[in-house]
Amino acid sequence: MRGRGLGSLAWASAQDLFDQTTSFGRLALVHVIMMAGDTLVTVSLAGSLFFSVSPTEAKSRVLLYLLITIAPFAVVSPVLGPLIDRSTHGRRVLVALSAGARTLLCWSMSQHLNSLWLYPEAFLVLISSKFYVVTRGALVPEMARSQQFHEHAGDVGGAGWPVNDRPQSGGFAGFNAQLTLLGTLAGLIVGSVGAGVLKGLGAPSVLVMAAVVFAAATIASLRLPRPARVSRVDPLHMSQDERDVHALNPLGDTEVAWGLLAASLQRFSVGFATFLLAFGLRRAHAGLGWFAVALVLSAVGALAGLGLVTRVRERVRESTLLGLSLLGTALGAIAASFAPSLLAQTIFAGWIGLWAAVAQPSFDAITQRLVAPGAQGRTFARFAVRQQLGWVVGALVPVGISLSFADGDHLLALVTLVAAIAYAMGHSRR
Repeated sequence: MRGRGLGSLAWASAQDLFDQTTSFGRLALVHVIMMAGDTLVTVSLAGSLFFSVSPTEAKSRVLLYLLITIAPFAVVSPVLGPLIDRSTHGRRVLVALSAGARTLLCWSMSQHLNSLWLYPEAFLVLISSKFYVVTRGALVPEMARSQQFHEHAGDVGGAGWPVNDRPQSGGFAGFNAQLTLLGTLAGLIVGSVGAGVLKGLGAPSVLVMAAVVFAAATIASLRLPRPARVSRVDPLHMSQDERDVHALNPLGDTEVAWGLLAASLQRFSVGFATFLLAFGLRRAHAGLGWFAVALVLSAVGALAGLGLVTRVRERVRESTLLGLSLLGTALGAIAASFAPSLLAQTIFAGWIGLWAAVAQPSFDAITQRLVAPGAQGRTFARFAVRQQLGWVVGALVPVGISLSFADGDHLLALVTLVAAIAYAMGHSRR
């Protein structure tokens, strides 16, 4: 079996994206368009909430925005998660509704950037975005169980992922990595275009672009096929035994619980490092070029991380990759603390992007493999809440407290190193 890296992952991803006869190919197209739209929204809000005001005012606006990002999960987890599970053949409609809502909201936000209406509209955009993220998590196994797993079984071309008779045992990490790669590339390309539009025409024009992109996503979502049944029992509904197990342990297998801890702490580190760098650059009066370089390096690091996942995923367990992501982040923070400069911190953005890209597909694969199919909607919703909370808590620290690069890196190194040790000990005890 040939080793695979970033090149083969990119080739497989491109083939799937342009092969619209397969279920996963259509999901990949939807994901690319959705990520492009989300990137444009981020660019527009960064231009209006962060760069257009003084650092002091930016801090208060960012604090408010971070608090708003938590609120959507109060809706997504208890209400929309079970709805996703019950919508056996309607998940494509739910994805389309998510995109359609953002089409209208982005257009409305373009008219209200200087109004208090911006915040409730941004709140609704975030609800719609998280709703898609949760639905997509439940859709990957659904699409993966379709004809693509069977048509390309044992093949290194086309889908590019040899699988056995039980794709749940290891195939999901490859599909998650493909979606992450495509989303990262879409965000990088569209983000560059959006930044140019922001500088030339302003944030309202970027939001109008986002509305057009989400309209395209709405159309693409309606092309998603209905799930194929792979046995007499509909895989989207739990058996009584699965319901009993799920009621006793909503997090599923203990490997899932430990994985959630590691993934949440990895998200904490991303939020912390992102805003440590952002406010450090603002205090240093750095130009937009520094922000652009940090974003590019973060994307390059993510691509490298995806290449690493695909190369070793058949030889290294996903749980091991999660532990390595925390350890790698800690070592990078220690290295950056020895040279606390704009250049070192910008390079660290690429390093942490690498390990974040290793962690997320690995944790998604664990969840998709070990959580009952009929509970995946609500489970992904619950997990998304905790991971988002980790990101927000990490971001709140450098936003609320002015930390130097050296102090911030020391704190991050301590947190992630302790987390890596605890995760390794807990998982080995299991």
